[in-house]
Amino acid sequence: MEEKIRFMEEALREAEKALEMGEVPIGAVMVRQGEIIARGHNLRNTQKNPLRHAEIDVINEAAAIVGDWRLEDCVLYVTIEPCPMCAGAIVQARIPKVVFGARNSKAGCAGSVLDVLNEPKLNHQVEVEEGILAEEAGALMKRFFQRFRKNKKPEESLS
Repeated sequence: MEEKIRFMEEALREAEKALEMGEVPIGAVMVRQGEIIARGHNLRNTQKNPLRHAEIDVINEAAAIVGDWRLEDCVLYVTIEPCPMCAGAIVQARIPKVVFGARNSKAGCAGSVLDVLNEPKLNHQVEVEEGILAEEAGALMKRFFQRFRKNKKPEESLS
């Protein structure tokens, strides 16, 4: 458990970087043989690119380091339950295990809204462990949305 907390703390550091940039505070790290080989955080707004989710960036970096699209000996730690796009990428990369902090009741695809990671009709299923530092991950999300609502101009809420 101590190791899982250490890796999730690193993912939370990445999420804090995203929060400082005004991004949705989600962070991720990829672990292989007990070492972090890739890390990242959301950059969707900063880069104006819908694909710049923490998980996608970490999967890309890890694949380059491993030299293969199959990440069969890696574990992905992410602060918030993966969305449909990220869950699909996790399945495609053959990542065997995902550890996440807090659930995502609006878009989570590890059991909250859908369970893409364990869809029996797909050719790969993923072991999922949830709840590691969930309160801390959830608190970052709350801080982001409180700031977002506070800074939102009235005319923006009409669109």
